[in-house]
Amino acid sequence: MEKNLKQSILYLKKEEPTKPEVSKIMFTGLDDAGKTSIILSLQREFSKIAILSPTRGAQRRIFDFLGKEISEWDLGGQLAYRIAYLKNPGKYFEGTEIAIYVIDIQNKPRIAEAISYFKDVIEQFKKLEIEPPIYVFLHKYDPALRRSAQNEMEAVVIDLKDKLRATKYKEIYYYETSIYDFGSIMTAMSEVLLSLYPKSELIEKTIVEFAKKVDSEGVVVIDDNSLIIGSYYKDDETRHLLTASTPYFLTLHDSFQYTGVEERHENRMIVQRFGKNFIFKQIVLKKESSPYYLLLLKEDPVFHKEDLESFANLLKEILYK
Repeated sequence: MEKNLKQSILYLKKEEPTKPEVSKIMFTGLDDAGKTSIILSLQREFSKIAILSPTRGAQRRIFDFLGKEISEWDLGGQLAYRIAYLKNPGKYFEGTEIAIYVIDIQNKPRIAEAISYFKDVIEQFKKLEIEPPIYVFLHKYDPALRRSAQNEMEAVVIDLKDKLRATKYKEIYYYETSIYDFGSIMTAMSEVLLSLYPKSELIEKTIVEFAKKVDSEGVVVIDDNSLIIGSYYKDDETRHLLTASTPYFLTLHDSFQYTGVEERHENRMIVQRFGKNFIFKQIVLKKESSPYYLLLLKEDPVFHKEDLESFANLLKEILYK
């Protein structure tokens, strides 16, 4: 396993194209669409969401993803700010590699306004001669809404997509998200950011080999920003179980309040749910870097320390060397 994967790592390093040191991700959309709530949920700062005030202007932060620096721009959506962005697109839109456009699908009276601003953003991209992929988050598609008004909301989503496609923009992708379904945000943001890096394919291959070696039905590796950097699922049922459980384990880890049938050993949690063993463990690849988290689904709770060390070393090779 290690020999073949190391050869793949060396090949990838030769073939991987040079990219800017910092990748710019831009969140935009109308005010109260939920842009900042999405960002805070990924930071697992849930207590701050309830007391949020409107974002003032452009808020920026730098974080690490797969060994790369990400510059995250959260553009406040109030009208005065939107006008300022459009008047000075070089300051706010220039260099955008990925645009995330957030629409509150519960606020039907403002959907036309959201579409209009979407067109304005596209026009600025054209002026700057850039074509970043746009990921539209159909946000506030809450679980309760899916249960009580699914047909109505599906009609809203279909109509909205038709109107956005009518812009003829080259790359538009869609995700249905909700802060009450943390997994939906984790999945969306993870897939968005993984699109930036060819090395994500090698990470997936490494995870698949590791899962087979430890006889695991599913494996998820998450970074400290709640982003899934790679995964393996035996089948759709396993995918559903791990997707639903990953936020639970991250929150559990943060709170250090353990419930149910579980054991903590060497910074590891073992939880028995649905007749299976969920194993959650923190992995530190470099002392000065943020940790990663490993979640496995297994029939038995046993795996060898040597297998984990081998897996961690391969991840370290991919990410840092």
